[in-house]
Amino acid sequence: MKKSILATCLCMGLFTFGCQSNKEKENTDKDNSAPIENKDSHSKSNALEINPQHVSLNLEVDFDKKQIAGSAKWLLKPNENTDKAVFDTYQLEIDSILYADGNKAEFKIGSHDPILGAALEVELKKDTEELTIYYKTSDDATALLWLTPEQTFGKEAPYLFTQGEPIYTRTWIPSPDGPGYRFTYDATIKVPEGLLALMSAENPQEKSKNGVYEFKMEQKIPAYLMALAVGDIAFKTVDDRTGVYAEPAILDKAYNELDGLGEMVHTTENLYGEYKWDRFDVLFLPSGFPMGGMENPRLTFATPTILAGDKSLLNLIAHELAHSWSGNLVTGASWDDIWLNEGFTVYIERRVTEAEHGADYAAMLWDLAEKKVDAAIETAGENSKDTWLKLDLKNRDPENAFTRIAYDKGAALLLLIEQTVGRENMDNFLVKYFKDHAFESMDTERFLTYLDENLLNDNEEWKEAIRVEDWVYGPAKPSNYPKVKNTRFEQVSTQVDAFKNGTSAADLKTEKWSTYEWLFFFEELPSKLTLEQMEDLDKAYKLTQTGNSEIANAWFLHSIKAEYETAYPQMKEFLYVTGRAKFLSPLYSEMIKTGKSEMAKEIYKIARPNYHPIVQRGIDGILK
Repeated sequence: MKKSILATCLCMGLFTFGCQSNKEKENTDKDNSAPIENKDSHSKSNALEINPQHVSLNLEVDFDKKQIAGSAKWLLKPNENTDKAVFDTYQLEIDSILYADGNKAEFKIGSHDPILGAALEVELKKDTEELTIYYKTSDDATALLWLTPEQTFGKEAPYLFTQGEPIYTRTWIPSPDGPGYRFTYDATIKVPEGLLALMSAENPQEKSKNGVYEFKMEQKIPAYLMALAVGDIAFKTVDDRTGVYAEPAILDKAYNELDGLGEMVHTTENLYGEYKWDRFDVLFLPSGFPMGGMENPRLTFATPTILAGDKSLLNLIAHELAHSWSGNLVTGASWDDIWLNEGFTVYIERRVTEAEHGADYAAMLWDLAEKKVDAAIETAGENSKDTWLKLDLKNRDPENAFTRIAYDKGAALLLLIEQTVGRENMDNFLVKYFKDHAFESMDTERFLTYLDENLLNDNEEWKEAIRVEDWVYGPAKPSNYPKVKNTRFEQVSTQVDAFKNGTSAADLKTEKWSTYEWLFFFEELPSKLTLEQMEDLDKAYKLTQTGNSEIANAWFLHSIKAEYETAYPQMKEFLYVTGRAKFLSPLYSEMIKTGKSEMAKEIYKIARPNYHPIVQRGIDGILK
């Protein structure tokens, strides 16, 4: 991908692959292996020896077989005396592998590991720099969710999307599948006529006549950021470098929610430097998408659950946009370093949110985040190493990295640094950090050295106030956990007290409450409300019928606890059409906890096909 829509070579927004400015080449020609010294424990590949440079995909998407088939041609720069190339795979069917001269290469597939999959070992000749792997995906391709027309908004065409993070790209592309291994790619993708294909690359904005699409990603990215979506998808422009993709049935709704997308990009640039990925488009997926969003470069995947109609949930888009700097531009070298992706991104998200909505609004998010950290520590155990920022996930599923520790404890450390050194110093440091390490990978130890040399080195008071190693290599919440004054929640607390003391719901002072004030209100209420209280709240605020997914989720949790059966039909519909794990796990868990296992299983039987395999595994475990 190219850097900026403002670059003259983009020719007024038209896709031009051949031109690249000197400044762009400075960012893309770096040695992508240089920052990485240690092998990724979640990759069986020998990427540090073969130095992958580029992959060319030529694939066909077959909805009838639920299979992707074709080839991946890898361009390598093997170290001297490297006699084999090893790629990560997971249940891929390898048909054959060819050298550049067309001769077949000898290969073998190692033993299957339930987490890591199997190593694909290919014999290298003396001067081998190109290997073309012909393969097919299997039914166990975790990255792929195949949806029937009935599971889409339009109800007329099937849909496919991928989810590569953390190590699922190996289920649809044989690759060095680790966050520290970066390369460029291009692709030719054939799909059924009438459908649009999109990737984390330069994208079309309308359907082709023959179902064949060409893609190019000119900047090096790790495998987990390779993404594909295929469906009845349309596009609407927001400005010269942003736009919205969605099924036609929800395109206008999506556009209306994101018509300020371009301004959000400008806001983030003003804080942390130039946006280097050319375009920032958002694709709203069908409801089976398991996450809030996925920061695929150039094309963020987003859940439709943020389409509340009032722009109240767009901090999620701010989060995915922030990844364009932290995570995509500078990437954690392994999943042990995930806080360098997610903690930085949450911090940037909060700063963008503050710039757009004010400090008092952002303060609510900081407050709620600390509660999530407390809950994560309680779950893991106060002395657990899983509450460190630097994780140790060797021989464990990297999915274990995705807790509020990496996100919110990581962000809190950056907030503490900001409060200690001053905002101007912090912003200057981050701008320099992203510039110095653009399109590189970063591990925790190198970052701490960089932090010391570029910000803290000459000020012992700052070092003592922050005590960074207590955060990175220490459990739970350090004693210097930062605080943010939150007056809006203080006002909500007075209304909670009033409701507890008998004030009717209709008489509470809730005018102009944001989503986050409502979430705090529900958190502060008694764990189990009476039916009379539930009816009073529902009558006053129509909570059972809310179109805000965050509020709906909080309300349905209270409904389960209180056995407020009036809300059950709407809750079931919510569970049938919502695939977001953040909402599903708490609701199913609460049904089991409160003796409603039969209801949970009945709902799940209908809803399960709409859930991503990642989510299915989680709910299967809850209901076992």
